[in-house]
Amino acid sequence: MEVTKTVEARSMKPQLLDQMDLERERGITIKMQPVRMRYTLDAAPYTLNLIDTPGHIDFSYEVSRALAAVEGAILLVDATQGVQAQTLTNLHIAQEQGLVIIPAVNKIDMAEARVEEAVEELALLLNVSKDNISCVSGKTGAGVLELLERVVHEIPPPLSEIDPFDSAFRALIFDSMFENHRGVIAFVRIMSGAVRKGDKAYLYTTDSRFEVKEVGEFLPRLSPVDTLSEGEIGYIVTGIKNPDNVRIGDTVFHQPQAPHYQLHPLPGYRRPQPVLWASLYPEDERAYEALRDALGRLRLNDASLTYEPESSPVLGRSFLCGFLGMLHLEIVTERLKREFSVSVVVTSPSIAYEVTKRNGEIERISSASKFPPASEIQHIQEPWMSAEIIVPEQFLGDVLQLVDAYEGIVLSSEQFGLTNQAENVRIKLHVEMPLREVVSDFFDALKSATSGYASLSYAPCGVREADVERIDILVAEEPVPALSRIVSKEKSQTIARSLVTALKDVLPRQLFLVKIQAVIGGRIVASESISALKKDVTGYLYGGDRSRKMKLWKKQKRGKKKLAAGGKVHIPPEAYLQVLKRR
Repeated sequence: MEVTKTVEARSMKPQLLDQMDLERERGITIKMQPVRMRYTLDAAPYTLNLIDTPGHIDFSYEVSRALAAVEGAILLVDATQGVQAQTLTNLHIAQEQGLVIIPAVNKIDMAEARVEEAVEELALLLNVSKDNISCVSGKTGAGVLELLERVVHEIPPPLSEIDPFDSAFRALIFDSMFENHRGVIAFVRIMSGAVRKGDKAYLYTTDSRFEVKEVGEFLPRLSPVDTLSEGEIGYIVTGIKNPDNVRIGDTVFHQPQAPHYQLHPLPGYRRPQPVLWASLYPEDERAYEALRDALGRLRLNDASLTYEPESSPVLGRSFLCGFLGMLHLEIVTERLKREFSVSVVVTSPSIAYEVTKRNGEIERISSASKFPPASEIQHIQEPWMSAEIIVPEQFLGDVLQLVDAYEGIVLSSEQFGLTNQAENVRIKLHVEMPLREVVSDFFDALKSATSGYASLSYAPCGVREADVERIDILVAEEPVPALSRIVSKEKSQTIARSLVTALKDVLPRQLFLVKIQAVIGGRIVASESISALKKDVTGYLYGGDRSRKMKLWKKQKRGKKKLAAGGKVHIPPEAYLQVLKRR
């Protein structure tokens, strides 16, 4: 962007395309970010539409949508890390869509960079010559001009997709955002025709009509233009205030003149399948409507989020939300708090189990609190995942122990990349494991065990018989449905003890003794107590008979007993989140 003068040098800063504070704080990309650049080569002007995409496996749906809107991709590999598992996943998506792929190795200026090894790995992976691998540095600018020239020469211009039976204008919505005053802003790729301010437009899926308030491009800020034409990427301000009327993957047309005119929409996106479910309760019950509006607006910007309303007799109304992993869950709850000022209580994450009851009824259950008693269950099936783990050889033993601890099965292992290097050898493991283990904290544990050098990608591989049971948590003898969870029977006792211990550490002390108990099948399997806060009720006495002190102590004891009988323990949202982060 600096080379093409899209952004002035004085305005450049680290993580320029990361718009959210969360992205800057964590050093990760969460949202795809489009930007348009104008570049001149050999006196010929070119317009380049770039979309920066995330790398974490939880946000792979962002990558797939971005790739569907372009003709080519720069496959960027970190010279200090080499090819990673998620690199392979994204490469396969790009190859399936027939995109032109330009391989490049980045961060060649870093002291710990292994440029030659990364180049050889990438060349071997793509079956190309090492001369076809570009070496660049985003920090120093080395190799950037040569990479831009490759983009111009190798990536083809957009092809016209005008359908003689359709409206002249068709655009694919690949992302969107919401502004209070302008409504939904759709990020679009124009497939055919053109659109300008004042046009009457039509959304195919929701049968919504609107007048185009503004069209523009990404520089990377939103910058208005007169017209968006075929092949361009830009935005359309719809003015629509209901987020449900604008859906990612929908097709935008000009409004048909005839009432029964047949329109042919563009192929959309496959809906992502959530792998993790959790209920979100507003911390304040009066904020339920605010939470609903916040989730609707957030889904505009995060199409992989799904939610539906539900209610609990204990916690009240909530939303059952589907996520692509634990990081996705954590990011959504943090965004709700920061962007919409809505604090939520999150139940223990669960996956969807297929439960066959003794009466033959089959239920798909994704909430631990809704799991039927063991006496009613005939058998349970759970989804499994096929995973690829790429890890340096020196950490192989630790990773194998970790996979075993998370109930995984190692099917095969092979040397990945270079075969003639004695140092820095990496191993690719093909592993199968239960989804409930993958989405708990396996990714974090894997990074910890390998000092951050391992990478992971996974995909569904069917369902298998599950040997699991439900743990219920009682606080002050009151059940807490938000902390119920489904776990392996083999680990249930250990997890129950760790849960009550974690709760003891995070719950605030009360004026009465608080018991924390874990219950499995009606049996208490673990218990902890939080001692009562003590107030020195005799501190103001300066003398006299001891019986005066005894009288005050007995009165205090009666008060604590009364409190314990009818006292309620308020569990703050932070306590729920701290317990969820502990295994």
